[in-house]
Amino acid sequence: MFANSSIVSSRQLGAHPRLDELVLRHLWQPFRKPVSAASQQAFATLAAAIAADPRPRVLDAGCGTGASSLQLARLHAGALVIGVDKSAARLDKGMRAAALPGAPENVRLLRCDLVDFWLLAAAAEWRFARQYLLYPNPWPKPEHVMRRWPAHPVLPALLHCGGTIELRSNWRPYADEWTRALSLAGQSWHIDCLVLQAESPLTPFEAKYQASGHALWRVRTD
Repeated sequence: MFANSSIVSSRQLGAHPRLDELVLRHLWQPFRKPVSAASQQAFATLAAAIAADPRPRVLDAGCGTGASSLQLARLHAGALVIGVDKSAARLDKGMRAAALPGAPENVRLLRCDLVDFWLLAAAAEWRFARQYLLYPNPWPKPEHVMRRWPAHPVLPALLHCGGTIELRSNWRPYADEWTRALSLAGQSWHIDCLVLQAESPLTPFEAKYQASGHALWRVRTD
């Protein structure tokens, strides 16, 4: 069934108690993760292909099959939407959909580790008009807090790439952690419970969560 998604279950009922400590550490200490050769090559190929493109750039972080990237390309028709995901199988579906007649032309799908991509984009001084983090894996176990973007060491690189940053999640603690991380980084933000009666879901997950009766949370930087 389509509307059969379970509510996120976790022992953690609010923001993680170590969140402030982790975010402040990441903001002050450089993230020295080595970037893979495959990520460097993928980023270099994309950078060369869009070097002369004057359009504002929109990032769809963790785009999966690219369905969200195509939706964003329609929503931001004057921008270049870049969808990044590490799964070749998921992106292959997106490539086929992007090649269909009537698909928007202002979209690029890139296979790359997302952490590597943010590190490379920040080092290259890329700036995005918008960044979308649409329903990232919530990693709801408390011991997995550093796998979530609010507490991940790549956070400074993500923020360095700028723009209006929008996170959507069906787990309220994730949204709360994101708002706290933004505040600690000096960013202003607002949060609301997303109601999709007047707009189409941006991702298949969003459509499924909505049909399953989940509350959907949206956090946007100003």
